[in-house]
Amino acid sequence: MKTIAIGVDIGGIHISCAACDLAEKRFLPRTLSENGLDNQGTAGEIIEVWAKTIGETFRKTGLEKISGIGFAMPGPFDYVNGIAMFKGNNKKYESLFGLNVSEALRAELNLPKDFPIRFINDATAFALGEDWIGKARGTKKSLSITLGTGFGSAFINDHMPVVSGDEVPELGCVYHLPFEQGNADDYFSTRGLLKRYYSRTNVQLSGVKDLAGLVPGDTTAKQLFDDFGHKLGLFLRPWIEKSGVEVLIIGGNISLAYNYFGESLQNSLHENRINIKVEISELRETASIIGGAVLVNDLYYDKVKQLLSMM
Repeated sequence: MKTIAIGVDIGGIHISCAACDLAEKRFLPRTLSENGLDNQGTAGEIIEVWAKTIGETFRKTGLEKISGIGFAMPGPFDYVNGIAMFKGNNKKYESLFGLNVSEALRAELNLPKDFPIRFINDATAFALGEDWIGKARGTKKSLSITLGTGFGSAFINDHMPVVSGDEVPELGCVYHLPFEQGNADDYFSTRGLLKRYYSRTNVQLSGVKDLAGLVPGDTTAKQLFDDFGHKLGLFLRPWIEKSGVEVLIIGGNISLAYNYFGESLQNSLHENRINIKVEISELRETASIIGGAVLVNDLYYDKVKQLLSMM
């Protein structure tokens, strides 16, 4: 029985993939392959880079050992049928719109028609990876968030994503929920932090790393991180309570600045009598690769497949 699965993480300007041993619950770092790409390229160019990267991991692993591929894919995407739906405000991968990605990759990689290629939302894949072998391992209920270009999130209960019901927001994620003058994605993201810094100082920074670098001597930067942590705690509190979350895992580029907003986040939660563990992801992007690979397990995929249309 083949127990090796390939997990693939599709980012805005890169692709990463690696093999996982599903039987032993092990990530195999020596199989990691990565490439950058132009997300405004033609469909053929994008599929070519994706296939090239997966092919590199195939060669490192041995195709005869591989049972399938699972993708951590940003939306909008038809996760059930493997069809890209990128358009409008995404400004990335729009040339793939309407393309059956699984069929295109099978053709490019010369794989049999029945070779499993499966897809799930990238934020959910991150949460599954953390649940499988990361900071949520051994817990029943977790909330994993990614703070970066956008605000990703996923609730997990007994190893399954929770995408409906009274315990979670609509769609099982929080990015679209109203917050201050916009929504949570506008506020708890890199662009939100940099926009607020610009509005106060008239200085345009290129990223959160630059903002974090200013903290020791810049009162405005320090105040913005304090505000970020405090309000993140207030925003998440009702959903943590409703869902009975045991651990909050934080990933994404902003998590690297946790030293600057973690204390205010913890205080905000404790002031509201929320006593849960807050953990910073050590797996980082690897968690999404692992979460994608988990889809290749047929028994697990049969259970999660019915939820994909709601992501």
